[in-house]
Amino acid sequence: QVQLVESGGGLVQAGGSLRLSCAAAGRTFSNLALAWFRQAPGKEREFVAAITWNPATTGYADSVKGRFTISRDNAKNTLYLQMNSLKPEDTAVYYCAAVRTYYYRRRSSEYEYWGQGTQVTVSA
Repeated sequence: QVQLVESGGGLVQAGGSLRLSCAAAGRTFSNLALAWFRQAPGKEREFVAAITWNPATTGYADSVKGRFTISRDNAKNTLYLQMNSLKPEDTAVYYCAAVRTYYYRRRSSEYEYWGQGTQVTVSA
């Protein structure tokens, strides 16, 4: 079992930056693919970014490519999402997720473990 806890959300103006963190408890990040998803009010949960176990290969949604960077520190059992040049349309609850496989997935249904989410609000 893996418990995931996100932090780092908040309110930021358009053009600003935030860094989200996701800490794991219960087991290490070994052999887990990790991802960030987000869900805005009235919308479905959508893929944001993901990263494989080791070596780290990353994937991004087109809407965030070039602005967001996903990374992981396996020694600290922590996943990060650096978000730059934020836009109002990035406003959502952001969730980290994990699955016991080497390569990442883009569909939320394929992830086994989820955090509780952290709110990101970007004002115009």
